[in-house]
Amino acid sequence: MTTSIGIDIGGTKVSGGVLDADGRILVRTRRDTPDRSNAPRVVEDTIVEVIEELRRLADEADVEAPSTVGVGAAGFVAADRSTVVFAPHLSWRNEPLREALGTRLDLPISIDNDANAALWAEHRFGAARGATHAVMITLGTGIGGAIIVGGHLVRGRYGIAGEFGHMQVVPGGQRCECGNRGCWEQYSSGNALVREARGLAMANSPMATDLLAHVGGDPASLTGPMITEAAKAGDATAVELLAEIGHWLGVGIANLAAALDPEIFVIGGGVSAAGDLLLDPARDTFARQLPGRGYRPAASIVAARFGPDAGLIGAAALGAEEQV
Repeated sequence: MTTSIGIDIGGTKVSGGVLDADGRILVRTRRDTPDRSNAPRVVEDTIVEVIEELRRLADEADVEAPSTVGVGAAGFVAADRSTVVFAPHLSWRNEPLREALGTRLDLPISIDNDANAALWAEHRFGAARGATHAVMITLGTGIGGAIIVGGHLVRGRYGIAGEFGHMQVVPGGQRCECGNRGCWEQYSSGNALVREARGLAMANSPMATDLLAHVGGDPASLTGPMITEAAKAGDATAVELLAEIGHWLGVGIANLAAALDPEIFVIGGGVSAAGDLLLDPARDTFARQLPGRGYRPAASIVAARFGPDAGLIGAAALGAEEQV
C-alpha cells in the first residue's frame, strides 16, 4: 500500500493526514495557523511539525511510511508550483515554499493552491467524480476556487486561475484584504458571516440576543461554527445570516456559470458545514440570476463530499501523482 502526506494550509488551521491511494485518511493531525503578522518561517515551522508528527503517528499505527508530501496553500501559487506569490490571509509574499520545505524534509514535495487540491479530491474520489467540467468554491476564512476542464485542472498562464473570491461584486463595497473593495469573499465567506453577526450584536440589536447568550454576551466570541450550530438548532437570526451568505454565493455562481459553463459546482470549505441552510438560498439566487435561464442547461450545486478534508486529500493525491 502506497501512502502519502497531504497538508492543507488555511487562514486559521494547518491540517494534515497520511492517506492511501484511494484517498482514505489513515492518521491525521492539525495545528492552528500562526498569526500572519509573524515571519513566513513561523508558518513553515508549523507545516514541518505537522509532517513530522504524521510520520510518527503512521509509524505508531503500523501504517506504511509515506513517500511523498502534497501541500495545498491558501494563496496565489505561481505556475512553477513552487512559489506562493501572495496569500491574503498569511504572511507569504513571493515565498519559495517548496524550496523552504525541501531543505528541511527528505521527501518529494508538491505545492498547489488549496482549492485546486480540494477540487482534485472531489474529482478523483468525491462529488465531482466523472465530471469533465467542474468548478470548486471553497468557503472558509475567504473564498477559494478551482476549475477542471476536460478532466484537467486549469491553473492559468501564471498559476493563479480560480481566485474567484476576489471578483468584484459590489463596486466600492467592503474593503478586502487583497487591497480592493467589494470582493465576493467580503459577502460570502466565514469572515463575512462572523462580521455580520458581530455587527448585529455590537449594534445592540434584539435579533442578536439569543446568539449572544451562547457566548456570555461577548460579540468578539461569536464564531462561524457557533453561528452554524445555532442555525441548525433553529435560531432565526443565525438562519437569516446564513441565507444572506447563501444569496451572495448564488450571485457569484451565476457569474461563474456565464463565464465557464460547468456541469457542476462543488461547494466546500468550513462554511459548507451549514449544508442546505447555505446551499438552498444559493440555488434559489442562482436560478433567478443565471443568464439565459429557462433556455439553457443549468449546472448543479452540490456540497463537497469531503467537506473540510478535501484540501488535504487532494494535496496528497496530487503529490503522489506528480511522482509517478
